[in-house]
Amino acid sequence: MNKGQLVEHVATELMTSRLQAGRMLDAVLHGIRKGLREENSVTISGFGTFEVRARKARLGRNPHTGEAIKIAEGRRIGFRVGKNLKQSV
Repeated sequence: MNKGQLVEHVATELMTSRLQAGRMLDAVLHGIRKGLREENSVTISGFGTFEVRARKARLGRNPHTGEAIKIAEGRRIGFRVGKNLKQSV
């Protein structure tokens, strides 16, 4: 399912226009981004938890040459599945 299909689903479920459903979805996604930026995690009960995780600097290999390269430390987003979502799938 892509974003357009999700907007269509929300519009149908809430009996609203696709435009309003798109705005609602955008607001939810913006809230998740804001929560990750400010608090490093967002928990949606029954669905799961989005969280920012730190990655340490490490050595990697260039797959073409086999040469060792340094990979800088960084942050990535992880997701832990909630119990209800896990059971429904």
